[in-house]
Amino acid sequence: MDAQTENTGDRRARALAALAEKPDGVIEAIAGAARVTPAEILEILPEGAAVIAAKDEFAPIWTDLTQWGKVLFIVHTDDIVLEAEGSLPEGSEGHGWFNIHGDSPIGGHIKKDNCASVTFVDRAFHGRRSCSVWFMNAKGSAMFKVFVRRDENRELIAEQLAKFEALHDRYAPR
Repeated sequence: MDAQTENTGDRRARALAALAEKPDGVIEAIAGAARVTPAEILEILPEGAAVIAAKDEFAPIWTDLTQWGKVLFIVHTDDIVLEAEGSLPEGSEGHGWFNIHGDSPIGGHIKKDNCASVTFVDRAFHGRRSCSVWFMNAKGSAMFKVFVRRDENRELIAEQLAKFEALHDRYAPR
């Protein structure tokens, strides 16, 4: 076995072990424990739990998400987990950025060209179903995530869940 194959096998083994230890934990924490990327953890989730769309689908997926109403928008780095609740504004491209501005607390500029893929994640998180859309970069980390919100009873909002499931299924392998 060559060194690269062995390294890939070692990384996968570490990822599987870390995921088995905390299957409903924070993906970034699981990845950190295994010394792999979040994308490598998403790749080993059970079939259907992580459905990947091509980077070319960024704009159509974003447009769909603007119709979901208030979502939970999360940016998770080593230094901060920033959560913002609001509707996603329509975006427009200009000066190398995907610009989002509107009547929402969510706004700014996204380096769309850094998006390597979009992953629909449907998995247990701390014992409850969690559904989210991860815009992934080439380094294997989430640029940002958009989550289906929960109601006052901590249940996923049915209308958003249906929209998530429709998108998830649109990109699921046949």
